[in-house]
Amino acid sequence: MSDSKKCLFEAARQLGLEMSEEQAHALLMYIEQMQRWNKTYNLTALKNKEQMLVQHIFDSLSVVLPLRKKLSGRKTVNVLDVGSGGGLPGVVLAIMNSTWNICCIDAVEKKTAFVRQMSGVLKLPNLSAKHIRIEQRTEPQVDLVISRAFASLADFASLAGKHVDASGYLVAMKGHYIQDEVNELVSRTEWEEASHETLEVPELDANRCLIWLQRKG
Repeated sequence: MSDSKKCLFEAARQLGLEMSEEQAHALLMYIEQMQRWNKTYNLTALKNKEQMLVQHIFDSLSVVLPLRKKLSGRKTVNVLDVGSGGGLPGVVLAIMNSTWNICCIDAVEKKTAFVRQMSGVLKLPNLSAKHIRIEQRTEPQVDLVISRAFASLADFASLAGKHVDASGYLVAMKGHYIQDEVNELVSRTEWEEASHETLEVPELDANRCLIWLQRKG
């Protein structure tokens, strides 16, 4: 077993996730493909495989269990990953949750082209990507809209909130919890904080949190 795969299984164990050999293989292949495309398309500022493993894969894996807990009991789950870039956390969510339908949205065409390529290479029929700005989207509402360092909470809610159905969730992956952002959210939008939780990302020496938003009232 490679060192990278050992680290991946250990991270999954620390996060309380069961991971199959197929899922581990897909996650590592995803990083390899990202490195390959990165030479031409600059998908991410990270160049080192170990850095990508921790800062991209482990970081995205850290939200899997919290999302599953919120969405448990639903036969199908439709998720939008807004400002997905090269597919984070969307590709990771698709690998780890085969019954979820994940659509990655980004305004940069080369990034959504990469995600579409990953859907084929990694054999993920539940993964799709659209080159579109979130405010231009016209498809039906979904169960969950997530973003990873996409924008301020207020901007995120203003742009993406209308795509969440009445029983769905709007959730932001953030570094630090910033009260001023929460205050701005409340003053500028119809959304407010429902809760937030600290995320412990294996091998990452940085703050991470997940902020759940709800419509006021």
